[in-house]
Amino acid sequence: MRSSTSYQKLLGRLVLLSGMLLLIPAMGLAGPPYTTDDPEPVEYQHWEFYLASQLSKDTDGWSGTCPHFEMNYGAYKNLQLHVIAPLSFVQSTEASSHIGYGDTELGAKYRFIEEGKWRPQIGIFPIVEVPTGNSNKGLGNGHTQVFLPIWLQKSFGKWTSYGGGGYWINPGTGNKNFSFVGWQIQRKLNERLSVGTEIYHTSAKDIQGKSETRFNVGMVYDFNERNHLLFSAGRGITGENKAQFYIAYQLTIGPHTNKE
Repeated sequence: MRSSTSYQKLLGRLVLLSGMLLLIPAMGLAGPPYTTDDPEPVEYQHWEFYLASQLSKDTDGWSGTCPHFEMNYGAYKNLQLHVIAPLSFVQSTEASSHIGYGDTELGAKYRFIEEGKWRPQIGIFPIVEVPTGNSNKGLGNGHTQVFLPIWLQKSFGKWTSYGGGGYWINPGTGNKNFSFVGWQIQRKLNERLSVGTEIYHTSAKDIQGKSETRFNVGMVYDFNERNHLLFSAGRGITGENKAQFYIAYQLTIGPHTNKE
């Protein structure tokens, strides 16, 4: 019994350590690295690739992705296709720790109003969470979830702000549908570095759960037109969240970058 407990602790520490190692380079966009999203799609025939890790700590322990792969493609003007394939983990203080493939995320972002002098750009970004993860091990929801949001964004010189919210359809025993609302603001400090902050709120996701309000501060560093580093960190203001982190390397590819 003691050997099994030691193994579980070691596994949890290795998973956590591998996630934290991804944070080391961060000592140097809309959407990621923030939870609140934006209405601006990837440009037509352009690609975005992310190799990222997202960590969260609450009263039950650590959970997240280590890492996950995200891909976005500008399939048409104002239309972006989206997929996330995650390697998920849970490291519980009271139960077994697990690591494995999580739920696959599919989505399509469509901007139906472009930004004007005083008019914000507005778009929708419906997302489907496909239950490919093992829900018995805490690596997935066990049911198909659907998120139906609307997002707005406006830029003023070096400042950009975006936000909005939507409704999660969250089936399953003990679960309940819930809402999300969030807002972000960021400033471009120079040609390479942007910093920002966000606050967002979710209502209770299950019958016995509680609503949560969280915040993040983040940064995006552009090495050049192709290569970018994204990072954010924060915690819960209300609810059980104790800390959260996001770190990603982003590669952007498009017709104009291929000519360089």
